[in-house]
Order: sequence, then structure tokens, then C-alpha cells
Amino acid sequence: IEKFKRLKNEGNDFVKMGEYEEAANKYSECMKLNAEECTVYTNRALCYLKLYKYEEAKRDCDHVLQIEDSNVKAFYRRALAYKGLQVRKKNMAGI
Repeated sequence: IEKFKRLKNEGNDFVKMGEYEEAANKYSECMKLNAEECTVYTNRALCYLKLYKYEEAKRDCDHVLQIEDSNVKAFYRRALAYKGLQVRKKNMAGI
């Protein structure tokens, strides 16, 4: 539990510094220790959104919503992921 908290806090610190790739890695390490903790998935989804990895963000949010079907952060971030995917699709169509 201590290692999990430490990794999660390190991830949170990386987010505050705008280091989203490093933060996502810390949250991924957390998931190896506890795959049921929804906050690390929604946190990693935030990182993926910032990195324009919309498919990965959507997948993390989908996972959370299977566990907690009323998780507001997961709904919100999944909506942002869908929006990002739509924009990307439109841009690809224009090329």
C-alpha cells in the first residue's frame, strides 16, 4: 500500500509539472500493484489526453466505468477523448 501511495503521489507531482509521459508511467506502475483503484485510471486518462493519445484515454475511462458506472471524471474524460478522436478523424479526412 505504501509503494502504491508513493508512486501515485509521484505521478501527481509529474502532472503538476506538466510531465505527462512520466506521470502516465507512474500510474501504470500503480496499476500493477492495484488494478481496482479507479483514480489511477482517470489520472492516466488525463495524461493521455494531454499527450493526444485519445484511444488510450478512452480505454482507461471505459475500464473505470465498468467498475464505477457513475464516475463523473471518467465520463468527462471519455467525452474529451471522443472529441479528440472526432477532430483527428476530420483532420485525416481533410488530408
